Amino acid sequence: MAAGGGKSDDFQPFPVKDQLPGVDFCLSSTPSWPEAVLLGFQHYLVMLGTTVIISSIIVPLMGGGNVEKADVINTVLFVAGINTLLQTLFGSRLPVVIGGSYAFIIPTISIALSRRYSTFVDPHRRFKASMRDVQGSLIVASFFTMVIGFFGFWRIVSRFFSPLAAIPLVILTGLGLYAQGFPQLARCIEIGLPALVAVVFLSQYVPHFLKSRRGIFERFAILFSVAIVWAFAEILTAAGAYDNRAPQTQFSCRTDRSGLISAAPWIRFPYPFQWGRPRFNAGDAVAVIAASFVAIIESTGTFITASRYASATPMPPSVLSRGIGWLGVGLLLDGLFGTGSGSTASVENAGLLGLTRVGSRTVIQISAVFMLFFSVLGKFGAVLASIPLPIMAALYCVLFAYVASAGLGLLQFCNLNSFRTKFIVGFSVFMGLSVPQYFNQYLLVSGHGPVHTRSTWFNNVMQVIFSSPATVGFIVAFFLDCTHSYGHSSVRRDSGRHWWEKFRNFNTDTRSEEFYSLPANLNRFFPSF
Repeated sequence: MAAGGGKSDDFQPFPVKDQLPGVDFCLSSTPSWPEAVLLGFQHYLVMLGTTVIISSIIVPLMGGGNVEKADVINTVLFVAGINTLLQTLFGSRLPVVIGGSYAFIIPTISIALSRRYSTFVDPHRRFKASMRDVQGSLIVASFFTMVIGFFGFWRIVSRFFSPLAAIPLVILTGLGLYAQGFPQLARCIEIGLPALVAVVFLSQYVPHFLKSRRGIFERFAILFSVAIVWAFAEILTAAGAYDNRAPQTQFSCRTDRSGLISAAPWIRFPYPFQWGRPRFNAGDAVAVIAASFVAIIESTGTFITASRYASATPMPPSVLSRGIGWLGVGLLLDGLFGTGSGSTASVENAGLLGLTRVGSRTVIQISAVFMLFFSVLGKFGAVLASIPLPIMAALYCVLFAYVASAGLGLLQFCNLNSFRTKFIVGFSVFMGLSVPQYFNQYLLVSGHGPVHTRSTWFNNVMQVIFSSPATVGFIVAFFLDCTHSYGHSSVRRDSGRHWWEKFRNFNTDTRSEEFYSLPANLNRFFPSF
């Protein structure tokens, strides 16, 4: 071959794709109804883990027992069902589940451990008093989020987004939750590890062995894995394998130690102000507002992931801002009903879109119906909520990885031969992992964060913001992308801005109308600019 020449069959770089190929059902399409119902139930099953984990952390600290925990879980599910329907109908219109957020745990714990409740002798009265304070803070934070979204402030910020700034955000939205993966799985390795092996084997290997049944195993690997390993855990429990083990091991491994089934009512309708009238405290509200800011950033990463796995085009800034506004409405409902924690777009459910290759909006709406149904029929919902958490952690190892890989997929829009690109991506991802590790480790060792002043609310604000990998990584990447060598002519192309330029306005690309327009011609009253 002559020097400088090339063969016709030489490998060429893969073309850049605005919409992810290989998706079986995109945002606006729907599988057959039996399949859609099973997929919706699978999404419901996946979001249960986070709901139970958050409630199990905050309710005992508030003074509540198993009865209060069961009521809070049912309330969270009920409000999550409403918020998911609102988000898919009027918000971002993406196939995202709106569920509990880890970002609100720190301010909620701070409220629960406040000295103001030291006078309460009755744990139930203490629970209701602390819950009312959490409700008031969530209501105040909801107005902050609604202003950021509906008044277009997040639209202004997102107009400066580039694929380069979005890469660390999406990667760390998934990787930042690594502590909820294998560390939780290892609490009961004899059921957690088989669950991890089962979901990987059924979703990635079996479809290649049984090509005629490929879609079944790819789409329902979660259901098959949970059913098999849950039955295995039931056998171990019934056989007495954990009878003489440590209490923590029994709680993690046994299938009869959650305390939810006996405590849950048969039928109960959650209702606003069920714990009493909300109370408002300025310091608590500021800390929860900081958590809502973290939820906005993390939800943005989840929205971007969902748009990719639903084979939709990049979200116009107006649609993203609209979705954040409805996230604020969800926070308001959290405060009115008393969920004990705020809401965010569920990361694990976004990963499930990639695992199943089904990004249908209808499937997510069906999962919202399951949330509403099982939240009212408490006993039935409690049976599913009692699945050992190491099994759910095994699922997270796969689902969070899919979200992180969606961020890696955005690298195709950037110039990977640019040293500016290498620095911004590498530095922001590293700092997004390193800074939260420092803040969390300091808190674990010292009992308080590295920012330890006399102002509790300020300490909580710093701890909430800098404990979120996605928030730290996004702040670093966004700042560097907007300031580092910004005047150079090559920066715009190196950052991939030119690929997303045609989606900056809603009407520039005709596909935006197909994916993101509001139903019933509501765009006449709520136009997207």
